[in-house]
Amino acid sequence: MNRVEEFVDVVVIGAGHAGCEAALACARLGMKTIMFTVSVDSIALMPCNPNIGGSSKGHLVREIDALGGEMGRNIDKTFIQSKMLNKSKGPAVHSLRAQADKEAYSRCMRTVLENTENLFIKQQEVTRLLIEDGVLKGVYTYSGALYHCKAAILCTGTYLKARCIYGDVSSCTGPNGLQAANHLTDSLKENGVEMYRFKTGTPARISRRSIDFSKMEEQKGDDRIVPFSFTTDPETIQKDQVSCWLTYTNEKTHTIIRENLDRSPLYSGMIEGTGPRYCPSIEDKVVKFADKNRHQVFIEPEGMDTDEMYIGGMSSSLPEDVQIAMYHSVPGLEHAQIVRNAYAIEYDCIDARQLKLSLEFKKISGLFSAGQFNGSSGYEEAAAQGLIAGINAARKIQGKEPLVLDRSQAYIGVLIDDLVTKENHEPYRMMTSRAEYRLLLRQDNADMRLTEIGYKIGIIDENRYKKLLKKKEDVKAEIERVEETHIGANEVVQKCLEKLGSTELKSSATLAELIRRPELSYEALKELDPKRPRLPDSVCEQVNIYIKYEGYLQRQMKQVEQFKKLEQKKIPEDLDYDSVPSLRIEARQKLKQYQPASIGQASRLAGVSPADVSVLLIYLEKIKNDKN
Repeated sequence: MNRVEEFVDVVVIGAGHAGCEAALACARLGMKTIMFTVSVDSIALMPCNPNIGGSSKGHLVREIDALGGEMGRNIDKTFIQSKMLNKSKGPAVHSLRAQADKEAYSRCMRTVLENTENLFIKQQEVTRLLIEDGVLKGVYTYSGALYHCKAAILCTGTYLKARCIYGDVSSCTGPNGLQAANHLTDSLKENGVEMYRFKTGTPARISRRSIDFSKMEEQKGDDRIVPFSFTTDPETIQKDQVSCWLTYTNEKTHTIIRENLDRSPLYSGMIEGTGPRYCPSIEDKVVKFADKNRHQVFIEPEGMDTDEMYIGGMSSSLPEDVQIAMYHSVPGLEHAQIVRNAYAIEYDCIDARQLKLSLEFKKISGLFSAGQFNGSSGYEEAAAQGLIAGINAARKIQGKEPLVLDRSQAYIGVLIDDLVTKENHEPYRMMTSRAEYRLLLRQDNADMRLTEIGYKIGIIDENRYKKLLKKKEDVKAEIERVEETHIGANEVVQKCLEKLGSTELKSSATLAELIRRPELSYEALKELDPKRPRLPDSVCEQVNIYIKYEGYLQRQMKQVEQFKKLEQKKIPEDLDYDSVPSLRIEARQKLKQYQPASIGQASRLAGVSPADVSVLLIYLEKIKNDKN
């Protein structure tokens, strides 16, 4: 029998948000890349919520963009509503969120992929890995074809042995009824990869024509739209936006759910996988928050050319008849017509502690993984991992050191560090509270933090890099000017301050001193600053934040210096932990199991105490002195 054989640099398995970013990164770095998918119609599919970004997730999208990824540019082209969340709070937690036209998002991403040099798309299921002596050599497809490669990236999402469930209905399909990938799990297990079973869920989709919006609160987008991508001109995306709608469950809804919990596969034992704690089903909400008499329900459009509306906040795996009764009890949904039933989906994934910080498997050279396969949840988390895995697969082939972002550099660093060092018993979700240095890791300065890294890697072009340097120069120069500009205590100034709700000056003050007042800002004081240069909004934003929060920023930068010292203390790969005296048994077991790369990483392992870290530091210092 003749068998198809091909030779490529990188194989990407899966075409979801992780797969798209991974494939684009590899191809843009000059690697001949082939991306496999069970269906080309599922490229960049959004099988759950119809939005990109949100609290902390918006930070990830901005960081993906700053490093040269595609998600931010794609949502800027296909959004139908945009809103900056948490504007009443400090800049550290401001997060952009955009409603997407699902079909347009997928179509636009596919167009980018199809027009990227070095990148090829193939509709075929990968069933087996070719691994020799712990080194990945290629992959086999369902048809028996062999693709020899130097690296492969697993971006299987929720497709591995996927099972969709509601009530007593169970079907072995991937999301949206697409084909599941049923063979690769066995090959992974044969090669020593430890597999887990997780679950996620999605709410029903309903017909717009059957909704009574008069009983709901309208949720509009921002008047001034802020783009996700630093390359998008804000003036090009100011447009009319569609509305979302807010309603609430009630006691009748909760009674229907409670009376049918015995029919829920979540509680009957039919579902084996662990679900996401921070995105619970409506059944979980009613049970776990029994004191609450209502829960928010967001009605969100799925796109401009569809009648379907997404019922955010009411994911479920209850039987179809219970779903109908439950949704009909919600104000505005009394006559809702369900287009697609809500369902839970189970799938195979891994404990990401089997990976290095580069997202390469510790025991299989050349095999990387990203996205929900790594035990995370969300489009944004997946895309971030895909980008890093793609960059590192390419760099491994190039013989270069991997890109590892630490916790003080990016939310992406926090995400990956958490995945590979901590026990995650449910799908991991990014949150601002997980980032210790979130005042430094704001979504507004992602380009200032990361674009130079993207340029050095080779994904960011010269023109974009020069624009970044110009922006940095403008910010620095304007901060210096504002710090040195003095404002006199004259009548014009006093009247302006009174108008802005601020106390009058008793003597001359610098413009920076006034900006630091809680009620004032760089923008608000424009009329007192006639020599102020015309600068882009993005520069003005950085100037205001730096001046206003200078003390806090400097304090956090000192904390980062301490953090870096621990991160820079590398642990030898061949360190024999059994020979380290005074190390507790539990710490010894954890350190041997996960082989942390640095003292900093070791300190974040569950079961390793500060005392254990001190013992390690002393031992490493002794080794160093003995060598000298």
